Amino acid sequence: MTIGATFTRRGEGYSRDARYITTRVSRDSASFPVEPGRYRLIAARACPWANRTLIVRRLLGLENAISLGIPGPTHDERSWIFDRDAGGVDPVLGIHFLRDAYLARDPNFSLGITVPALVDLASGAVATNDFAQMTLDFSTEWRDFHREGAPDLYPAELRQPMDALMRYIYTEINNGVYRCGFAGSQESYNRAYLRLFTALRNISELLEGRRYLMGDHITEADVRLFTTLVRFDAVYHGHFKCNEKKLTEMPVLWAYARDLFQTPGFGDTVDFEHITSHYYRVHLDVNPNQIVPLGPDTSGWLSPHGRAALGGSPFG
Repeated sequence: MTIGATFTRRGEGYSRDARYITTRVSRDSASFPVEPGRYRLIAARACPWANRTLIVRRLLGLENAISLGIPGPTHDERSWIFDRDAGGVDPVLGIHFLRDAYLARDPNFSLGITVPALVDLASGAVATNDFAQMTLDFSTEWRDFHREGAPDLYPAELRQPMDALMRYIYTEINNGVYRCGFAGSQESYNRAYLRLFTALRNISELLEGRRYLMGDHITEADVRLFTTLVRFDAVYHGHFKCNEKKLTEMPVLWAYARDLFQTPGFGDTVDFEHITSHYYRVHLDVNPNQIVPLGPDTSGWLSPHGRAALGGSPFG
């Protein structure tokens, strides 16, 4: 059993273990049907993949349909833990270790104990931890429980180009920072570094003339890019050696990220203390002394961004 998303280092670099519990919570599922009040989302604020689910849940107004449990920012060799809840126990699931919900699904579970995880309250077992599909299902399968005026984060007419763009963002940026941080050789780091900053320049050029990735309104693609950008200066620039430029030195991306941060559902799901505590204390092979930097100054996230001049509106 392993904790978090697992990876291997090879001469060619970093490889993420992308094996997840791919069961879906859907309207036509016999095992895990969509049902308000039945599931608890476990999502650490430190984790970019979990941060996606926090944002989408908030944007769609699913707070009353899907409850939320927040483990602490760090974990031991066994599991993410609910060490910041009273008594060190999740108040709904009644467990200290997230792994207990995985073992309730499969006593021999041997893959990563990852967040986000959607836990079925009826059985106490993880229904799914497939983070990429989970947020798409929040948009499509849970539509009957969206708040009035909720945005369409996965518009049917945009799905083909949007899926392609999200694959690019995942491969080159979301995962690209990890390829830099966990590179197994100078050569693999050099390649990862060049790939990452090439992609950031490409996305910056795309955003010069449009407010959001798919045009005038926020979509799932923006959520997926944001969770990497909001962590960039705090952890990826220094901790993962992604240091060609800081986000604050990339004018278009910095303005775009601030626009999103100041949109309800984005910045209010971000906790920089959780983020820095996690990366600098958990990655012992990168930071063996577990020294957590005091910076950077995050007050700039609330400064004017000027992106409204491009038109559009967040939620359509």
